[in-house]
Amino acid sequence: MIKIDNKKGGRPKLNPSEKLQYRIPVRPCTRDFYALKAKAKQAGMTYTEVARMAIIGCQIHQRLTSEQMDCIRNLSRMGNNLNQIAKRANTEGYSNSRSEYFYLADKIDNVINQIENGSENS
Repeated sequence: MIKIDNKKGGRPKLNPSEKLQYRIPVRPCTRDFYALKAKAKQAGMTYTEVARMAIIGCQIHQRLTSEQMDCIRNLSRMGNNLNQIAKRANTEGYSNSRSEYFYLADKIDNVINQIENGSENS
C-alpha cells in the first residue's frame, strides 16, 4: 500500500490579519517625501515600513550610533570583568578584590553616563 503525502512545502500561509493586502496611495510633496526617506535611512528601514509604523502610531527611533554601540560593548566587557572579580573574591577573599571592584564600578558609571548623554543629544 502506497501512502500519499498531501503536504505542500514552502512557507506557511499568513493569517488574513497579517497579510499586507491593502494599498493606500499617498502623494506627498517633495519636501515630505525626502523627509520620510531621511527618517527611514536613520532608522535603517524602508520608507514604506516607516510610513506603516507611523500609521500604527509607533514611535520611530534611529539606530544606535557607533559611539553608543562602543559604549554598550565596553559596558558588556566591564560586566564580564566584574563577574571575574566576584569569582576571585569568593575564592581568595574580599579584601584582595575590593580596589579592583571600586575601580571597575567607577568606569561602569562613566560608561552609563556617556550612553545617557549620547541619547539625549540625538
